[in-house]
Amino acid sequence: MPEGPEPVDWTGKALDCSACRFHDRLESGHCGLGWSCLNDRYGKRIERFFTLNPELADENLRHPYFETRVQAARMASVFRLPRLLADEDPAVRGMAVLRLPAAHAERLMADPDRAVRIAVAHRLPPGGLLPMLHDQDGHVRLIVARRAESGLLPMLCADPDPEVRAEVARRIDPAFLDRFRTDPEPLVRRVAARRRPALFVTDDDLRVRHTVAEEGGRAELRRLVSDPEAIIRETAIQRLAQMKE
Repeated sequence: MPEGPEPVDWTGKALDCSACRFHDRLESGHCGLGWSCLNDRYGKRIERFFTLNPELADENLRHPYFETRVQAARMASVFRLPRLLADEDPAVRGMAVLRLPAAHAERLMADPDRAVRIAVAHRLPPGGLLPMLHDQDGHVRLIVARRAESGLLPMLCADPDPEVRAEVARRIDPAFLDRFRTDPEPLVRRVAARRRPALFVTDDDLRVRHTVAEEGGRAELRRLVSDPEAIIRETAIQRLAQMKE
């Protein structure tokens, strides 16, 4: 049964199965109008076509419609994919990056499209992410922060994106967490406070101090029992009591 939008080709014209060079597959159920079609504009139907006919992927890597090339690249032999790194469409280049050996990803570290660089950041080995530490796109840097070797993380402590800094605070060697004591974003300081509570006992933000009350040891809790905020005092007192049980 047809699903999704009206079955038309990538130019918006009505599809004609009789004119398709693969029309002999209709009878076997490997394709069908509005369900599984190489030339349809709808990505799910193209994907289904290559799922049912994976042997046709290699010969359709030059199809004029980018979505067809993307779906073909999912199933094609990896030996046919290197030339797609120069494809005009970023979705095709990104798919090639994700499927090819990681060494190929290095070629596109400076690709003009962020989606391609995101794919590269996912594909490179952790030790090869140094050139992407200062990518102009925050999401690319976030992936780098999640995957890079810990020795590279100090270089991201002052990243302009608080989400990146928070990820660094989660992963960096605890010895470097003092760098976040003056971070302008309280939510970043909260992440660091979970790992080294003592550094943030006197933080200006009650959310950070409350994290200290939840995660700190006896020394930190004794200091917080006189905190100006009732919820922090109560949490510190309650945890101290639990430690004595």
